[in-house]
Amino acid sequence: MNGTMIIISIFLPVISGLSAAFALKRDLSPLMYRLLVWTSLIGEGVCIFMAILEGGAVKLFSPLPDIDFLFRIDELSKVFAGLVAVVWLLAGVYACEYMDHETRKGIFFCFYLMAEGMIAAICFAGNIITFYMFFELMTVTTFPLVMFDRTKEAIRAGLKYLFYSIAGAFMTLFGIFMLTPVGILGLFNPGGNLDISMAGAQGQMFYISVMLILVGLGTKAGMFPMHAWLPAAHPEAPAPASAVLSGVITKTGVFGIIRVIYYCTGTRLIAGTWVHITWMILTLFTVLMGSMLAYREQVLKKRLAYSTVSQVSYILFGLSMMNSESFTGAVSHVIFHSLIKTTLFLVAGVLIHQTGCTRVDEYRGVGRKFPITMWCYTIVSLGLIGIPPLSGFVSKWHLATGSLLSGREPYSWIGPVVLLVSALLTAGYLLPITIRGFFPGKEYAAGDHEVKSVHEEQGKEEKDGGNATAAHDAGENKWMWIPMAIMSAATVVLGVWPSLVTDMIEKIVDMIM
Repeated sequence: MNGTMIIISIFLPVISGLSAAFALKRDLSPLMYRLLVWTSLIGEGVCIFMAILEGGAVKLFSPLPDIDFLFRIDELSKVFAGLVAVVWLLAGVYACEYMDHETRKGIFFCFYLMAEGMIAAICFAGNIITFYMFFELMTVTTFPLVMFDRTKEAIRAGLKYLFYSIAGAFMTLFGIFMLTPVGILGLFNPGGNLDISMAGAQGQMFYISVMLILVGLGTKAGMFPMHAWLPAAHPEAPAPASAVLSGVITKTGVFGIIRVIYYCTGTRLIAGTWVHITWMILTLFTVLMGSMLAYREQVLKKRLAYSTVSQVSYILFGLSMMNSESFTGAVSHVIFHSLIKTTLFLVAGVLIHQTGCTRVDEYRGVGRKFPITMWCYTIVSLGLIGIPPLSGFVSKWHLATGSLLSGREPYSWIGPVVLLVSALLTAGYLLPITIRGFFPGKEYAAGDHEVKSVHEEQGKEEKDGGNATAAHDAGENKWMWIPMAIMSAATVVLGVWPSLVTDMIEKIVDMIM
């Protein structure tokens, strides 16, 4: 069985996605169609967790004598693959209800399911060439989700996402090609596996190649200067697609950077170099820039997209500090941010879908109509700000502490200052929605601001940031709020008992540091 579950977990979603598209053409009943999607998502989750438990490695094929496409499970892949399985399932359950009235939902679930298989392959990749192949395939299977609505704006956003992703992939491929002589095509090895003497012989070309890879993979993570696709793509994609774009797909860039810096080059080869300094500067600038842009943005999904630009660079900053404390903070923030931001985008989907409003100043009084949804929003917002005892506080504490302990002046103290300012800005752009939602003010007249009813809007299509979709029943649908409630509860639980996450990360730290 060793290796078999890895292959199944990669190719099962592809088969399931094609089946989902075919089933819709066969006029399958809505209930049976949901069961098909749920079964596919649960089956994929089971396969991923069985692969994690069994471990092992398997070679797919060898196109060239020294190039193998292979998969291998280690402690890092366990963390990321488990996260993918959980988030993809919860967002998928939400999507079944959200996309229920879409005539083209078969196309959505076709690419949604196939994308999960590509990301599972990324998590289980045993070397850089396997990672790169499925990294590209992930782009191919996800950009149709962005342009699902087929409006001019959605197509433009999808193409922007595609072009940025291709540009980042080309930079990454060039860096890999230039580092091939020093052994980057070998197995991922904790602590690095490049030939130090040969890397030194390459001189500046070695550092240029590493920098290209960092910027290329940072494109998917939304790092400046290749971040512009995020605020363009998120408002146009359906809410479930926006959720996984922000919650999971941006983390594939983070995962790739971890693999390159901590499993290929090793931190000792770039620590203190101009590559290292440039990387730290870019991450801190992105953290501050993303928070400031989110603070001034009035469109809800675009505000959340800028927030993702900022928050994912928290992770990259932690990785750039190159010590055990900051690494723990970075990887724990991968998990916590994924759960939080997925929930925020699902909340945005409910609000936009049911009210027809896209701007944050239009949500006065929505807490009365959607109390569970708004409580979920409030809990995860406090978590993202870093309020104890929620999970975001734990990861940001590790990040700030790791920065102060790094001894990399002046960034060791600039980092915590930037993180603190960003946290204040995060409170400034998230909490006003809660305040307006629950406390609309004395001048608020419920009759003047009543949430639109589907009985008044029957047959009328509403836009979700570019995604036209028929409204569901007025009020809160359990299949939409249950996934949000689960992730909100996880934000609390993982904040109170962070060892559930940090113990796993410490196993990785022990191997790479």
